[in-house]
Amino acid sequence: MRTPPHAHTGVLNRRHVLGALGALALAGPATAATYPAKPVTLVVPYSAGGGTDIVGRLLAQKLSERWGQSVVVDNRTGANGVIGSHMVSKALPDGYTLLLVVGSHAVNPTLMKTMPYDTVTAFTSITNVATSPMVLVVSARGPYRTLPELLQAARTTELGVGNSEGQTRLTGELIRQAAGLKTVEVPYKGGAPMMVDIIGGHLPMGLTSVLTALPHVQAGNLRVIGVASRERLDVFPDAMTYAEAGVPGVESLSWYGMFGPAGMPAPLVEQIGRDLRAVCADPAVVAQLRGQGAQLVLSSPAELDRFVRGEAGKWAAVAQRGGIRAE
Repeated sequence: MRTPPHAHTGVLNRRHVLGALGALALAGPATAATYPAKPVTLVVPYSAGGGTDIVGRLLAQKLSERWGQSVVVDNRTGANGVIGSHMVSKALPDGYTLLLVVGSHAVNPTLMKTMPYDTVTAFTSITNVATSPMVLVVSARGPYRTLPELLQAARTTELGVGNSEGQTRLTGELIRQAAGLKTVEVPYKGGAPMMVDIIGGHLPMGLTSVLTALPHVQAGNLRVIGVASRERLDVFPDAMTYAEAGVPGVESLSWYGMFGPAGMPAPLVEQIGRDLRAVCADPAVVAQLRGQGAQLVLSSPAELDRFVRGEAGKWAAVAQRGGIRAE
């Protein structure tokens, strides 16, 4: 009896499917093994010259040397990092468009009514490169020389505390709640004008990153008196932690997270993570990051996932307790 014609078609179709699946199975590791075969774009969704841009350009330079391909930093600014992040969320998940963000990435969903992407699901986590705590700065010529002195004054007097973006705003609210302060929020569009007002005596204090504060401290114009971390910083050894000042539970980290678009192949993610660990083992990179008050973390993708979810939940709770609503 003859085999029906459609039976041959079924066999051929199955063979084609199996062959295609086999090719796909081989394509993943091969793609990772040959990556990168062309220049890579590292999107930094913040202004050139800022703290994240400085770290991004350092990593881009070292990865370019390791890969033999250019890693180009693209500053896509706007909406506290959302514009550049949105661009990456729509890119192909082939490893040629990467994203470096800071703490505002996990804070934006709490402070913005509408977001063009889901912070947790729209990206592939690669690694949390490093963390650096928010710091409290005052004028070097002002009345407050230590954190306990300032906290005591702020419990009885309404004092303005400057902030320049979402996470510093919520950090100020966290400190107000934890220490029982009468502080009043004073928002700025950037860290630079806030530093000018503190130096000029127009604002008693402000919350900012280590990188923003450092040059003004070195110039003798500002003093860092508090760090929102569990341990003191080598770069500001006299600045107390809040726990040392009798206010436990105040931790606010500016972190540098590397992501790609959702759906990146695991072998590719692993390779980029390995290469980042390799370049960050360079003593020059370690020294530069430490000089900026940053501590290397280089977490796994799963650890970064958990960290982002934890940060998002933490700051949402702070905002809810403080009556801060999305705008």
